[in-house]
Amino acid sequence: MSWWGKVIGGTFGFMLGGPLGAMMGAALGHNFDQGLNTMQRGAGRGAIGSDDVEAIQSAFFTATFTVMGHMAKADGFVSKEEIAVAENVIRQMRLNPAQQQLARALFAQGKQDGFPLNDALQQLRTTSHRSRHLMQMFLEILVATALADGNLHPAERQVLQQCATALGFSQQEFNSILHRQQASSHMHSGQHSNASKLSDAYKLLGVAKDAGDDELKKAYRRLMIQHHPDKLVAKGLPQEMMEMASKKTMEIKEAYELIKKSRE
Repeated sequence: MSWWGKVIGGTFGFMLGGPLGAMMGAALGHNFDQGLNTMQRGAGRGAIGSDDVEAIQSAFFTATFTVMGHMAKADGFVSKEEIAVAENVIRQMRLNPAQQQLARALFAQGKQDGFPLNDALQQLRTTSHRSRHLMQMFLEILVATALADGNLHPAERQVLQQCATALGFSQQEFNSILHRQQASSHMHSGQHSNASKLSDAYKLLGVAKDAGDDELKKAYRRLMIQHHPDKLVAKGLPQEMMEMASKKTMEIKEAYELIKKSRE
């Protein structure tokens, strides 16, 4: 049974406790805050079981939309543009009507005063076995959301920095993720010259323009491994977000091919 199957089957409360379970329960109109977190039972196991994957998927989904709501409210006002960004993420995930309703309810939960950001992030990190690839994907989704309107408000950047720190990323790693996502947004805006797109391609891959072919290939392969959709889903990325991961690998490949072509 998938994480969503457990939610609609009424057994979600036994899968995820803590602040994320409480927020999911509130969004569903149930009291799940006393639920048992299966990852606490499974701590120390080498392999990730099916129950564990479903717990991670639930936590990832819940954290994504609640933190998006919190970030939207960071500057004190939730704009129509920020709501449109959240709706666009929902469309990209191709959620069914019930899942769409849940995502919007979680987004609203994140906008409430006193949202326990650090507690939610720590639970996500623990539940996911501190998977760097999953945490990076989570952070990249938030960064892309913040950049979707073409601007990064200082309050949004502060929330993103707080998320990165809580999830175990250094300042340098956060800056790298932010710069790569900015380059991706710029590259696909459709308003720039070929020379500008080439410059963005280098930034997206995180390499200098004078990098050798071997260094370029290593950077490309590393990013492709980090964003491999099947591997991310196996680690607990919700199946509904697989298309977003696939889009990311397509962007990485496009940047790599553009640079290779320019060097021929």
